[in-house]
Parts: sequence; structure tokens; C-alpha cells
Amino acid sequence: MSIRALPPSLPLAELLAVRHGESVSNVVFAEAARVGHADGSLAYREATVPLTGRGREQSVALGRRLAALPPGRRPELVVCSPYARARETWDAVGEAWPAAPAPLVDERLRDREMGVFELLTPLAVERRAPEEATRRAAVGEWRYRPPGGESLADVTLRVRDFLTELAAAAPGRRVLLVAHDAVLVAAGRVIEGIGAEPPAAAPVPNASLSRWIADGSRLRAAEFGDTAHLPD
Repeated sequence: MSIRALPPSLPLAELLAVRHGESVSNVVFAEAARVGHADGSLAYREATVPLTGRGREQSVALGRRLAALPPGRRPELVVCSPYARARETWDAVGEAWPAAPAPLVDERLRDREMGVFELLTPLAVERRAPEEATRRAAVGEWRYRPPGGESLADVTLRVRDFLTELAAAAPGRRVLLVAHDAVLVAAGRVIEGIGAEPPAAAPVPNASLSRWIADGSRLRAAEFGDTAHLPD
């Protein structure tokens, strides 16, 4: 009898996760890709990149969706990345959901660290360090570790540690994470379990909602990257 994967025991009632709203770096990276320009104008550190005005609007819309959930379906516990764009997202959620829980903050929910290439667009990396761009393409995105940074596999290890500790500390509770695309992808990989294949690279929309629900002592995917609550 073949087994596709062995999911871990994570006895939460439900796990919800949102990616932060649109950030300044999201806009810069998208524009650089669109026009083929290696933009270097981001005068921030990774941890301090703020939301755009649109990102705040998206986050308020997310708050309306969460506030509209039946009382028994709303998150009881919120854990947030320490990065500014995630903290600002949850602050904006509170504009539409004044009763939103105050978040805990955990360093393990930070975005993927890119080391010496922090906040450099892919085209900028290609121009400054072409040998690294070649190595990235050869190794594949899941396993590529930039100098001083993390691979997506590395992110998955810290997210696995976080989810294991969370499930032990909050069994039977409905928990929401406010984090980043790499963290959401990693969470999905952890929940699928031992033997699961690394997921194909796919963007997680800003201010989207993903959800895993209890299936005995384990979790199973219910939706991923849903944006039905966002304005066009």
C-alpha cells in the first residue's frame, strides 16, 4: 500500500493565515519586472518596508471579512510576523474589526531572508552577481540559498518548529497567522507532512486568506490564497 505523505499531528481547531497587504517593495519589484529595470531605490531594511495605501485598503477589506464570520468561526488567537508590513496589516484589520485579538509576535514568521541580496530585484541580482543568478536557476527556487540568506527549505524548517510549538500550546483553538508568502507556502508544506513534494512556485496574493481545518488531530487544506473579499 503506497502512502502519498504522512501529515503531522497538529491538533488545532482551524489554522488561518494571511499574507500582508501590498507593500512598497511589492510595487517596486513588480514595476522592475514589467519594464526590465534593475531598480535600486528601496531605502528600507527588509523588516521596515511599509504598506502602500492600497495595501492598507486591502487589509481593511480583510478585516471586514473576518468580522463577518460567525462568532464561533472567528480566530481566537493571532500570531504576527515582526516585520512592519505584517504589523501594519493587522492594525488596519482592526479598523474594520475593532474586537480583533491583540497579536502575539513570533520571529519565526518573518519573511525569507535574502542575505546579501536583501531587497534587490532579480534583475539587479543578475547584473551584480550573474554567477549567483545562474546557480539559482540550476539549483531551483526551493533549494537555492543566497549568500547569508535562506532557501525556502530553510524557511520550512523554522515554520515547522513554530507550528509544532503552536499546536502544543493552543490545542483545539482557532489561530490566525499574519505573515508572508514564503511562510504561507512553507506552512502548507509542513501540514502536508513527511514525503510531500515541494510545492511549485506560485505567488500568494497580498491580503489573501488561506485556511486549514481540523481532520482529527491533523489539519487539511480548505482554501489557499483566497481574495474574494478584496476590491477589484
